[in-house]
Amino acid sequence: MKRGGRNESGKQLVSGGGAAAVCLLLLPLVVLAVLKSDFMPQQVIHIAETSIGEAGVEGAIWQPRQQLVAKSKAAHDPVVEAPPSPASGDETSDKVVDANRDADVAAARSKLSCNFSSYRTNMCAMQGDVRLHGKAATVYVVSASDDNRPDNGTITIRPYPRKWETPTMQLVREVTIRWRAPPGPGAPRCTVTYDVPAVVFSTGGYGVNIFHAITDIIMPLYNTAREYDGRVRLVATNYDRKWIAKYRHALSMLSIYPIIDFDADNEVRCFPSVHVGTESHKELGIDSALSGKGYTMLGFRGLLRSAYSLKREWVTPKNRVRPRLVMVLRRNSRALTNEAQVLAAATEVGFEVVAAGPEVVRDLAKFAQTVNSCDVLVGVHGAGLSNMVFLPRNGTVVQIVPWGEMKWPAWTSYGEPVAPMGLRYVEYETTAEETTLKYVYQRNHTVFTDPVSLHKQGFNMLWETFLNGQNVTLDVDRFRGVLQHIYRSVTIT
Repeated sequence: MKRGGRNESGKQLVSGGGAAAVCLLLLPLVVLAVLKSDFMPQQVIHIAETSIGEAGVEGAIWQPRQQLVAKSKAAHDPVVEAPPSPASGDETSDKVVDANRDADVAAARSKLSCNFSSYRTNMCAMQGDVRLHGKAATVYVVSASDDNRPDNGTITIRPYPRKWETPTMQLVREVTIRWRAPPGPGAPRCTVTYDVPAVVFSTGGYGVNIFHAITDIIMPLYNTAREYDGRVRLVATNYDRKWIAKYRHALSMLSIYPIIDFDADNEVRCFPSVHVGTESHKELGIDSALSGKGYTMLGFRGLLRSAYSLKREWVTPKNRVRPRLVMVLRRNSRALTNEAQVLAAATEVGFEVVAAGPEVVRDLAKFAQTVNSCDVLVGVHGAGLSNMVFLPRNGTVVQIVPWGEMKWPAWTSYGEPVAPMGLRYVEYETTAEETTLKYVYQRNHTVFTDPVSLHKQGFNMLWETFLNGQNVTLDVDRFRGVLQHIYRSVTIT
């Protein structure tokens, strides 16, 4: 109102009393109009996206916060409230529903790089606008540029790191990566958008035993996802609920979020970056020379120590308390036929002995505590020796090598990994007198005269004859001498 303004000489307001009276008359009408309108302060999730530049994602961060916004019934702002937590327990702190994702990133210049040169695994890394559709087993890379486009626009990967074993890889679901230029066909709209990266892996393959669980899944996940310090989504093909429950302690150290079942997922989940496949170096080990992040087995074991709340970091010399020895006992093959005598010999030497059959090993979290309380772990060649990852540093691993020129396979699986873990290694190689094969074959049979020739016939022959086909009867006196040497090394002050 002009008459309510100030004059140039700074005099009093003109007709001040009349203006006040008019305001008092209008006030109830203004209040009523506000109450009947949509212009009320509301709590919403505000979606703030930074631009995605040519160099990749420079920070596509979605920030939930309280803000006063105005909405009208005719035209709503492009801001959508975050959905409630679903019944599955899936967390929403890292995601929002975004109805306008496609328009926002139409000019994105996404990046795709793949490495197929590794003997063990294939991997692809994507940055920019990356969309996962689980039920279609497809990852879409949406980009306005064809700088990194594959030759035919499509790549397929089985995200499991044993690519030289064809039968194993056939058990793993194939994931297809498709390059799409917006608004080209076949790039579905996002239904959920995240501000954290994702890693696609598989719980298939041979993950049922602890050796393959650590070598093929957990350790490669550590190499790939550890750098994100928990702020990463793990997406599993061949989703195995029991496997994930068994190894939940270690997995929770790599991601603070529930694992997504890729196979059953019909959402289109959009991420700023995605890895398909995981980084794997060797059996039960990390090659720090290959790890661009400087990871080591000592670091990995430190993560496990935190995951399972293991108390002992080091084995210390003992001259008063009896050192503890845990013996992993097999049942179906490579079992000790005289295990009672062997356990008794270890006790006579001076060890406090823990007998760990399958019923003891089954509870991984509890058994990890048991192994960590021991100074020595003993077992016949097999997956149970993988529990060495829970031993305190300077502990001793004793591998009993079964008959059949198995020294090299035994060394590569459970001998070579020992030193990088900060442990000590002792090997006991059985003789022809200590195998039950002597009750099956004559001494002039190839099993005894030329076992290597059976190796050359392929893994199936090796497996059926020397791994699955024999048990072990230890020479107790000879084995006692090995235990005495270990006992002295543990108890010396």
